[in-house]
Amino acid sequence: MRATWLMGSVRWRITAAATLAVLIVLAVTGGALVAAQRSVLTDNVDEVLHRHSTAIIAALDAGTLPAVISGQGDDESFARVTDVAGREIAATARSLADARLAGSLDSGDGLQTIRSIPGPEFRVLSTTRSGLRVLVGTPLDDVQDSVDALLAGLFVAVPAASLLLAAVVWLLVGRVLRPVEAIRSRVAAMSGSTLDRRVPEPNTRDEIARLARTMNDMLERVETAGARQRRFVADASHELRTPLARIRAQLEVDRAHPEAADVAATQRSVLDEADTLQRLIDDLLLLARADSVREPRQDEPVDLDDVVMDEARRVRGTRPVSVDAGRVSGAQLRGDRDRLARVVRNLLDNAVQHGGPHIVISLREVDGQAELTVADDGAGIPADQHDRVFERFARVDESRTRDAGGSGLGLAIAREIVAAHGGSIVIDPLHRPGVRFVVTLPTGGKTPPPPVS
Repeated sequence: MRATWLMGSVRWRITAAATLAVLIVLAVTGGALVAAQRSVLTDNVDEVLHRHSTAIIAALDAGTLPAVISGQGDDESFARVTDVAGREIAATARSLADARLAGSLDSGDGLQTIRSIPGPEFRVLSTTRSGLRVLVGTPLDDVQDSVDALLAGLFVAVPAASLLLAAVVWLLVGRVLRPVEAIRSRVAAMSGSTLDRRVPEPNTRDEIARLARTMNDMLERVETAGARQRRFVADASHELRTPLARIRAQLEVDRAHPEAADVAATQRSVLDEADTLQRLIDDLLLLARADSVREPRQDEPVDLDDVVMDEARRVRGTRPVSVDAGRVSGAQLRGDRDRLARVVRNLLDNAVQHGGPHIVISLREVDGQAELTVADDGAGIPADQHDRVFERFARVDESRTRDAGGSGLGLAIAREIVAAHGGSIVIDPLHRPGVRFVVTLPTGGKTPPPPVS
């Protein structure tokens, strides 16, 4: 099992590939070296034969060629001069080589290599001059011995060098991959309760260091998301438990004291709490869908000014506040009318709950964007809470009850809907007193600049 794992590892594959590549290169280089050495040594032999043949021809021309030609170099080297009929004019002392090669020579001029049986190969030069044929030859056993010695050395050196390289590559790759294994083992040991751990980061600037930093950034995001999810579940449980506890308490009181029970009042209270639960569950489902995937939305022309005016009239008719909508001008965009109305409604409800008695709404279209603002004259929101108020179940004052502070989902839902429409929602940091929410939505005209929060 371990052998199979090793053979499938990156370390093994890199080592095998590097060793195989070097082995092929060394084998090819060794073959080329052997061929080059054989060629050089054979050229040297040919040069000696040419000099010997030239000397014999010069002696023939001068008429000083003796009947017995002196040999050169190897004991088995030979020289012969014959006429057209094949009669010998002059020759070296009779040798075994001369006898073995006598019947193997070609009739043409030039160099040729002849294998003697038994014995080594011979290199023979044949030259015709003035009707006489001059043959000089020498054995190639020295050349073959030199080539064999080189081959023997290469047969030892090439495998040894390849094994040494394999060991070096194995160690180097293991050293390089050691941080990766440390990252893998650390991540493998993590669980949902140990997301605060981080993988070790090498003190380098290479790809592995960047991988470690990326892993740590991802773990930080996962830890943050997990913390938010746990907080979301806890807050949702609390928000759901509160109305259920009130319903249970009222029903238990009526059951314990039936003679004093006001059935009609209890029914109204239970229905109110049920409505509250229904709204809370709907909000939670909306946010859950926004977390999972981008749910398909309606894409139709929406007159945003009509939506704003409808919500303003709703607030005037149900709440004891004044709503100034005199700065609302025409703005049309494409989107989901019901969800855009939900954004305006949540912002107005937030202003009614936490602001003063006066609310100001404005709407205008600037550079391809619809800019909607909702301002109140209440106590405002501290600057360090401007981002936090858009989180789920967030309340500026944690001591507020649910009835006074709402569920804490309204602004989070507004942000999700605005983001789904390609817009942004922020708090104007310069508005005093109270708070002023600024919503920007693309209208499909001039390309808007990126939102800045």
